[in-house]
Amino acid sequence: MYTPAHFSETDSDALQAIMRSYPLATLVCASADTMHANHLPLHFSAHADTPGRLSGHVARANPLCAEGMDGKEVLVIFHGPQAYISPAWYATKARTGMVVPTWNYVVVHAHGTLKLIDDARWLHAHLARLTAELEAGFETPWQLADAPTAFIDKLIQAVVGIEIEIKCLTGKCKVSQNQPVENQLGVIQGLAELDQQQAHEMAATIARSNHL
Repeated sequence: MYTPAHFSETDSDALQAIMRSYPLATLVCASADTMHANHLPLHFSAHADTPGRLSGHVARANPLCAEGMDGKEVLVIFHGPQAYISPAWYATKARTGMVVPTWNYVVVHAHGTLKLIDDARWLHAHLARLTAELEAGFETPWQLADAPTAFIDKLIQAVVGIEIEIKCLTGKCKVSQNQPVENQLGVIQGLAELDQQQAHEMAATIARSNHL
């Protein structure tokens, strides 16, 4: 990932926060004859002396479960807030006209090795943990025990667990750092006026990252 120094995010806490807040990731892996891209929620767990671990599950019919895929090197991409940035929001537009559109975004890349886990007990524990994390914001969180045991057991037979020990994390936080403060403030205002959740998330990210 091309990352100019002023857009690089190296703080491990910030990277982990993105992975936890935006768990739907893109898992990219190469087989002998093609590239595979899968979009799935992944649970991140931190470990003291490593960048951490990701766990998830895929359908048993998914090509990721084919022979030879276990042990493959993979890239996992977590997509944080993103938004189109109009040059009309820049204060310097009126003075110089030397502005162009751009796109702000936050992403985290996790590199690691794919491990396939075909174990019902592991899958049950993983699904309970992932569900608890995703349901945490609801007034009455749904849990695995709310469904009939036989129904859950049957569904578990149709999936395979995946685990990725993270070897390295890289982050890119492109949030108008290369603009003067007056333009940053204009972008924040412009985004805040849009009726879009992503725009509001990006406005908050720009303000936080640039200490505004």
